[in-house]
Amino acid sequence: QVQLVESGGGLVQAGGSLRLSCAASVNIWNINTMGWYRQAPGKQREPVAFITSDGTTNYADSVKGRFTISRDNAKNTVSLQMSGLKPEDTAVYYCYAQPLGLTYWGQGTQVTVSS
Repeated sequence: QVQLVESGGGLVQAGGSLRLSCAASVNIWNINTMGWYRQAPGKQREPVAFITSDGTTNYADSVKGRFTISRDNAKNTVSLQMSGLKPEDTAVYYCYAQPLGLTYWGQGTQVTVSS
């Protein structure tokens, strides 16, 4: 069982920055994939970014060049640095972890970007 707790969401003006963090209840060094999804009101949950155990990263086209995902195996955390935020980035952001084919989710953190 993996428990994930997100933090760092909030209200920010367009063009601003936020840093989301996801703390895991277990050692993450051997969790192959960890990442972030988001869900805006009335829309389906969509992938934002992920990072593998060897440091490979992948981003949705909508956030490339603005968001950076990283992981700190020593602290068992995954972070999402978001800059150049746009109103369309407003959503609940969910952290996830995929060890051994299973998927665990955090409870989500709200990000609201005002225009």
